[in-house]
Amino acid sequence: MPMHTFVLVPGAGGAAWYWHRVVPELESRGHRAIAVDLPGHDENAGLPEYEALVVAAAGDHADVVVVAQSLAGFSAPTACARRPVERLVLLNAMIPLPGETPGAWWDDTGAVEARVQAAKAGGYATEFDPETYFLHDVPAETLASGAAHVRDEAAVAFGQPCAIERWPDVLTNVLAGEDDRFFPLDFQRRVARERLDLEVDVVPGGHLAALARPAELAERLSVLAGPPR
Repeated sequence: MPMHTFVLVPGAGGAAWYWHRVVPELESRGHRAIAVDLPGHDENAGLPEYEALVVAAAGDHADVVVVAQSLAGFSAPTACARRPVERLVLLNAMIPLPGETPGAWWDDTGAVEARVQAAKAGGYATEFDPETYFLHDVPAETLASGAAHVRDEAAVAFGQPCAIERWPDVLTNVLAGEDDRFFPLDFQRRVARERLDLEVDVVPGGHLAALARPAELAERLSVLAGPPR
């Protein structure tokens, strides 16, 4: 019997492929791992549909740990409010306030200003491009295999509110990549303190840590989950 069931929720675009290097690492540690594929490219789907898919993936499994990356920070809390889980792990995630939309989150948190300031301090381009901010630490062979899986996020979700009245009553951990250029570490620390009164757990890698450092991430997730209840 698996120790835990990890429900792995991708960020913008929604491709389950994002987790393909983490799934076998978790399975090798005795867990079940389910990577959720979200219709991020579909203008007729958004946060409610993402939430429903996360709940469906959890099914009737016991000892469920939901791991939400980036934009998934907006759909995972509502899923955890609908379906009790053991733990929610936010990985380089947008942490919403009740009723906040993903589109408003950027100004509400000062995300762009923080990103630009970190770029100036780090000596890399302040203007966003995927290579600099997402792919700088992802292995070349992974990038080559991933080209067919990349898809854009439709605009609809960015105008939809996070439908929680308060943060769900679930044990929550915030993981932040030490080399994340999109959501810099100091920014993530500030937002986690302000919005959840939590400190971050620093993990290796950048914004796409599951692609860049899958073994280290899987190990940290396994340690966080601990023994099954």
